[in-house]
Amino acid sequence: MDPSRADVEAALEAYRATEPLYTVESEAVETMPDAFRSGEYGRRDAQWVVRWYGRRYLGDEPAGTDRSRREEAFEEADFEAVRDAIATAVEADREAYGKAVDALTALPGVDLPIASAFLAFVHPDRFVVVGPREWEIVSDLTDLEGSYPDPPSVGEYDDYLTACDALADRYGIDPWEVYMLVWRRREDHTES
Repeated sequence: MDPSRADVEAALEAYRATEPLYTVESEAVETMPDAFRSGEYGRRDAQWVVRWYGRRYLGDEPAGTDRSRREEAFEEADFEAVRDAIATAVEADREAYGKAVDALTALPGVDLPIASAFLAFVHPDRFVVVGPREWEIVSDLTDLEGSYPDPPSVGEYDDYLTACDALADRYGIDPWEVYMLVWRRREDHTES
């Protein structure tokens, strides 16, 4: 069943009130885009995105996830290569972001879902984080078809983003709020 506008507002408020990482996420959404655009960030800022992706599950990661191996691999990445990949992401737009995905996924420990996290923190007004559980919820709420491709291709991620755009338009919310709605619905789905 599609949520009502009131359900969406309640989900967003619940996310803000109860998600343990909300405070740091909201700060990152406010500060990281400018830091990434200006180049005024350090290695730990980039590592934070990779850590956030796995740690937001608070120990309940999807099966087959090896968060620590991914984080360790990224920690060993050449920082100039990381900076170059992020610079490519800064230049990305919704019509042509495949080059950014290619640059990001060339980094150790980064697959398309992690690349989507980088894109979402570089451009929170354009991109939404993808993962197996997010895909499932977006599929339930939209006409996104098929089960989660592990990992998705750029084309499949584009289908996911199109579905997220439909949610944003339907409820009058921005892409980061789409993520918050989807995450909260995932929590509600898990609890039922």
